[in-house]
Amino acid sequence: MRRRPLGGVRRAQMITTYGVGSMIAIGGESFMVAGINRWPDDIHEQTINESRLEKRFGVDYFRLPPASESEKYGDVPVVRFPERHSCPECRRLADARFFGASASPAKCKNCDRELVPSRFVVCCPKGHISDFPYFEWLHKGRAAGPSSETKHELSLKAGGRSASLGDIEISCSCEVPPVTMEGALRKGALHGITACRGRRPWLVDVKDELCDESPRAMQRGSSAVWFSDVHSAISIPPWSEGVQKLVGKHWRSLRNAPDPVDRIKELELADDRRFSVEELAYAVEQRRREESGENLSSDSELKSAEYQALLRETKERSRDQDFVCVPWQDSPGLEGLAVDRVMRVKRLREVRVLQGFTRIAPPSPVAPERRSKLHPEDDPPNWLPAIEVIGEGVFLRIDEEKLLRWESRPEVVERVGVVDTAYRERFVRADQTPDRTISPRFMMIHTLAHIVLNEWSLDSGYPAASLRERLYADGGMSGFLVYTATSDSAGSLGGIVAQVESGNLGASIRAALDRASWCSADPLCMEAHTGGTDNLNRAACHACVLLPETSCEEFNTLLDRALLVGTAQQPGIGFFSL
Repeated sequence: MRRRPLGGVRRAQMITTYGVGSMIAIGGESFMVAGINRWPDDIHEQTINESRLEKRFGVDYFRLPPASESEKYGDVPVVRFPERHSCPECRRLADARFFGASASPAKCKNCDRELVPSRFVVCCPKGHISDFPYFEWLHKGRAAGPSSETKHELSLKAGGRSASLGDIEISCSCEVPPVTMEGALRKGALHGITACRGRRPWLVDVKDELCDESPRAMQRGSSAVWFSDVHSAISIPPWSEGVQKLVGKHWRSLRNAPDPVDRIKELELADDRRFSVEELAYAVEQRRREESGENLSSDSELKSAEYQALLRETKERSRDQDFVCVPWQDSPGLEGLAVDRVMRVKRLREVRVLQGFTRIAPPSPVAPERRSKLHPEDDPPNWLPAIEVIGEGVFLRIDEEKLLRWESRPEVVERVGVVDTAYRERFVRADQTPDRTISPRFMMIHTLAHIVLNEWSLDSGYPAASLRERLYADGGMSGFLVYTATSDSAGSLGGIVAQVESGNLGASIRAALDRASWCSADPLCMEAHTGGTDNLNRAACHACVLLPETSCEEFNTLLDRALLVGTAQQPGIGFFSL
């Protein structure tokens, strides 16, 4: 563990890119972010409250990742990983401690050269990770030298002729013939050579687990080494009101207070005259009643409450509000687009929580047991790391009557059925029950959200990666929200709401549909039977509707622009071509 700052990343990256269990390259070194049980002690000023998510995950509150510029709060701890390093001078390959490296930067004690961390690691689908087994790879199926007492000192030599794996040579002092890394990253390349060791370096002193998964070698910097499992919720009334925000900050003190009024006076919460003692006491009772109810069991329940809030008008009553949502009636050009409700979300707050992470494959409801925890199982904290995003957005609801007529058409059901079958096969392969049915409504609204987000990113000045979609297309819902996803003040400059207030909403949606009607990869894109991860897309590619993955709820799957504009053979299959 290191006690002095080694480098810095943005707080938002500690949730999405460099969270617990991920590796960070700092200069010429590599480190792994340690579990939250190793993070600095609880800091009240750094807490975030979001009642519905707290109930969902069974925690008391959330915490911002510590900020390194504050000596008072400490910093996020890391461990050195991979442990295997090589010296560019003597070419020895060994753990850093064998070089006598105890400080940063790590150096070879004999050559006084900075060590190079291993380029390769070994991961398994259950989240375990360890150093690449260089010794086993070199000695596979071979005698380990003339006698069992032979000393083994590994060496790594990179020819420099190319960046290929075949140019990286591993040798040993026992004089077995050297081998290259050619083929080491292939699936199944380590079968019969090594088994998963069950290592969890981010938990530091926790013992290795027994694991029966087949390990797979990967480049240390591969995006598949770490996938964040992030869940989010938009703060809605009453939790978005200023009085509830103040109560939330002091909830651990107010939760079990025998007399809330006395505790409120003791904490001097009403002294700033924003809220009376009676208003604060009512908010405490309201929160207690909410906590005594059943826990929210799914994202769909969270979204259903948000959907109802987005359909209601919530005017701005104070500067402390986190949610302001007002309808917009004057929208020329929407005729024939089946958009029957437009809501300007002038202010919103989204809380994003890092629940865990996966390796090799993104988080999926198919295999929830493959999500790695951020802390030891026998030492669960009462909090999780999170960030909050303040921004603005626009909510659009699609006409339910037209939607019902369209999604019941046999040709539409048949086209979406191919994707639904592929989705179910994912679960069957994992011996799981599918968590939902992929409907024409969901795929159409999802694809529409993508093309509108792309169009608005061009018109508003926000890059697409700074915008996000939030889909409400299951359980009788029929809308979507496009909103700013940046964690700084640029997310609330009004560029998205301006897409409505400018009077160009209808024109922008028509322009988006016009762009979706063709693709530079056509006719291959439009005529593709299936595509994308696990065949979960149809007419969708990077040249037309795919977004940065941080902007999409479904990792760029379950998309088909033919459901919007139709095909040459079936022009009437598109929702907007009727």
